Amino acid sequence: MTQQDANFLKENNARHLWHPMAHPADSIANPPDIIVEGHGVRIVDVDGRETVDAVGGLWNVNLGYSCEPVKQAIADQLGRLPYYSIFRGTSNDAVIELSTMLREFFAPDGLVRAFFTSGGSDSVEVSLRLARQYHKLRGEAGRIKFLSLKKGYHGTHTLGASVNGNANFRTAYEPLMPGCFHIPAPYTYRNPFDETDPARLAQLCLAALEDEIAFQGAETVAAFIMEPVLGAGGVIPPHESFMPGIRQICDRHGILLIADEVITAFGRTGSWSGSRHWGVRPDLMCTAKAITNGYFPFGAVMIADQVAEVFEADRSGKGSIGSGYTYSGHPVGAAAAIACLRETERLQVKDNAAARGAQLWAGLGRIKEKYGLVGDVRGGHGLMCAVELVSDRDAKTPIDKKTIGKVHRVAYESGAMLRVSGNNIILSPPLVVGEADVEIILSALDAGLASVA
Repeated sequence: MTQQDANFLKENNARHLWHPMAHPADSIANPPDIIVEGHGVRIVDVDGRETVDAVGGLWNVNLGYSCEPVKQAIADQLGRLPYYSIFRGTSNDAVIELSTMLREFFAPDGLVRAFFTSGGSDSVEVSLRLARQYHKLRGEAGRIKFLSLKKGYHGTHTLGASVNGNANFRTAYEPLMPGCFHIPAPYTYRNPFDETDPARLAQLCLAALEDEIAFQGAETVAAFIMEPVLGAGGVIPPHESFMPGIRQICDRHGILLIADEVITAFGRTGSWSGSRHWGVRPDLMCTAKAITNGYFPFGAVMIADQVAEVFEADRSGKGSIGSGYTYSGHPVGAAAAIACLRETERLQVKDNAAARGAQLWAGLGRIKEKYGLVGDVRGGHGLMCAVELVSDRDAKTPIDKKTIGKVHRVAYESGAMLRVSGNNIILSPPLVVGEADVEIILSALDAGLASVA
């Protein structure tokens, strides 16, 4: 890149576009880092600074930035069939092959059908629609409500935002869809029960779910949606009893369980799916992100056999899927996903996620002991970790924006791109990250914290 090109980018940075999840004025006042290259687990900015990407793109670049089989599959498909719709009456070879591969990949989760989307928010929206339609087909048209967790994140479409459990993604757009209700998350650091024992907290949250179902009326509830490990809400892993308990309650009341695995599917937790990590079979599973390694916008809703049977046995015509996107089953995205699945399994990235996740988790434990402004560290399940910063450990007062911003900037200058979410620093590097890369991430975070300690 020439200096003239670099100057052009800097002069126009944040001037003519609005960035997601950011205030436009803040982006202008504090221009975003401009990333121009990526290779392996490293990214390079417009000034030539190279850093380890501890964000993994946005939880999605599991195979890093140099996965040649995926890039080649995209190029080959573009040369052969760059697009064709899979709306009723037509299909393409890539999407048929992918659906077969996904059925095999998710067989241990009991998922046998795929409905393709353009991304995670789409997948959540479709899953919620299908849940309502499922109950209507079974003659239970009154089951229209949804339950979810506070702190949960389920995208930005209207239904997804309605089941979101974080006010930051809701209040500016309310009123949202009626009929969506939330229970406390199993968040040991902050919860309304003042409970720090994970097992006990899980039981209290499950009791809250039972109480909410009784209050709403089980016959009015369509589905409960949850992330097996809460991601954007601050990496909140539940106790091992929690998701199995949710499954039992849903079964007891005829409520569908939707696993939002847009982040956790394909190995990030150290298991091939987050649900499998807890030994649970969901009725519907939302996927996206790592399905194409972030190289192409693509997603899939995976559907369990018992749900598929209801739709496929329908003879009234009401089982017709009245949902879909222009780019559902895009052949280029499907080709990318096929190559990505093959590489994901060939490299057994879940095993590296478990090993490097344990290394990262241990390092964060040492950092917590070193700095009083670290209120909590969370993770321990693959490459999903968070560091919650506070100005007062006893009061758990969230650290101010300026201070955490300095931590982020110094860490970046010290060799690692981190992600800031509220008063949390979230770490979700590619699943091919190496041992030395993890040490760079820990060292950079240490430098950032030292700058404000």
